[in-house]
Amino acid sequence: MSSVMTDQALIRTVSWGAIGGIVLTLFLILLGTINASDVNERQRMDRNTRYGASSGATERVKAVGQMNLASNTAASSATTQVAATATAIIDGKKIYNGMCVACHGAGVAGAPRVGDKGAWAERIDKGATTLYANAINGVQGSSGVMPAKGGNPALSDDEIKAVVDYMVAQSN
Repeated sequence: MSSVMTDQALIRTVSWGAIGGIVLTLFLILLGTINASDVNERQRMDRNTRYGASSGATERVKAVGQMNLASNTAASSATTQVAATATAIIDGKKIYNGMCVACHGAGVAGAPRVGDKGAWAERIDKGATTLYANAINGVQGSSGVMPAKGGNPALSDDEIKAVVDYMVAQSN
């Protein structure tokens, strides 16, 4: 009969262990839920601090202009002002120093060095229109090759013209 009592004691011990495990699991779930709501509140407050009205995010992402439709005959001065400030001043020297100096600074592949009046004289005599066209479209010269837009197709024609003007001014 003692073996029956041992079996009952084992069942009782396992039952209490299972009940304790369930209670512990429920307690941890409850604790996690309470903590998660607190974390969510902190995240919401942090997000409001970062992206709220006082953060300047609204100012940074607002539209830079508006469309003037045919039905809207009165164009606002604000729209005109935005269009005027959107025109960037092109800095030929900055573009030259960023890319063109690699060839025109050292005379690589037959490129005329900026500041070398002799190398530039014949080119300058052909006129600005020819210089612009050669720089924009590229040219195979007797001394080397000028790739279109100096090998950077992302540059606009106006940027190329500004660089040509800068190099001519330095070499004239």
